[in-house]
Amino acid sequence: MRGTLYIVAAPSGAGKSSIVNATLARDPRISLSISFTSRAPRPGERHAQHYHFVSEAQFQAMIDAGEFFEYARVHGDWKGSARQSVEPQLAAGQDVLLEIDWQGARQVREKVPEAVSVFILPPSRDALEERMRKRGQDSEHVIAQRLAAAREEMSHYGEFDYVIVNEVFDTAVEEMCAIFTASRLRRERQAAEHRALIEALLAQ
Repeated sequence: MRGTLYIVAAPSGAGKSSIVNATLARDPRISLSISFTSRAPRPGERHAQHYHFVSEAQFQAMIDAGEFFEYARVHGDWKGSARQSVEPQLAAGQDVLLEIDWQGARQVREKVPEAVSVFILPPSRDALEERMRKRGQDSEHVIAQRLAAAREEMSHYGEFDYVIVNEVFDTAVEEMCAIFTASRLRRERQAAEHRALIEALLAQ
C-alpha cells in the first residue's frame, strides 16, 4: 500500500521545525524528506541532516534536469524537495513528511491531491518576532525581511487541510500527532490495509 504524503508549512519563526522534529521522534512510521537549499548553512546546521546544501548553480542544474518534486525561491534562496527523496519511500508504503513553504505546498497538491497538509500559526505577531530574535542567527535586516514576508505567508493558511496554533509547544505536538492518527484511520486507508480482515468479517 502506498504511503501518505504529509505537508507542513508555516511562516519563519512559528516553530515548525521544532514541532516536526518532536512529532517524528514519537512516530517512526513517518520519515522526513531532507530538502535541498542554495543558502549557506546557519550555525549548528549540518549537511544532509538539516538540508542538502548546494550552490545556486547546482540547484539550477537540478531544476533543469527535472529532479525536484517541488521547489521555490524563499527569502532570496532556492529550496526544494528532490523526487529521489520522496517517491521511492511512498511507493514502498512509508509515510513521508515535507517541511516546506506554501509555494512548494501548492505545487505538491497539484501533483498529489490526496496529500494531507498542515499549516502552523504563531499565537501573535509579537511572539513570532520574539522567536526570530531568540534564534540569534539572523541580522536585523533579515529579521525585518522575514517579518514582512510572514503576513503574506500566513494569508495562505486557508489552502491547508489542518491548522495548528503553536501557543503551547507540547499541545501543538499532540495536535500534530492527532492529525497523523486521524489520517491513518480514514476509511479508504483502513479498507486497503485491512482488506483480508474486512472480507473475512463480511463473508457469508
